[in-house]
Amino acid sequence: MLKDKIAAFIEKIRAVDGVTSCALVSRDGIIAGKYFDRDLNEPWFGALAATILASSESAGNLVGMKSLGTVSVLGADSSMLIMGAGDHFLIAALLKGDAQKEETSSQIHAVAAEIGQVM
Repeated sequence: MLKDKIAAFIEKIRAVDGVTSCALVSRDGIIAGKYFDRDLNEPWFGALAATILASSESAGNLVGMKSLGTVSVLGADSSMLIMGAGDHFLIAALLKGDAQKEETSSQIHAVAAEIGQVM
């Protein structure tokens, strides 16, 4: 049952225009579900995504930012979006360089909110 829910969420994230790869990761860095279009060290990716989000949330708290839940990593030809998905999970999504960042982020946020409600 849980495996099916996770697979369905991965498909919803993949359906967002501009997403090339994605993972649903526990807050402690364990990949629960994934779709990658390239070879990579998946355990390391999950751990780093969780670390990036947690570190950004801590830095935001230090400077008084409220409710920091999304981090963007911008590259020359692509970007990565790491977004909290409830208390237990986060979404890490790799985006095409020409992805409409605001629209893509909004659609992924909707999936993250759904994950936060049911998991």
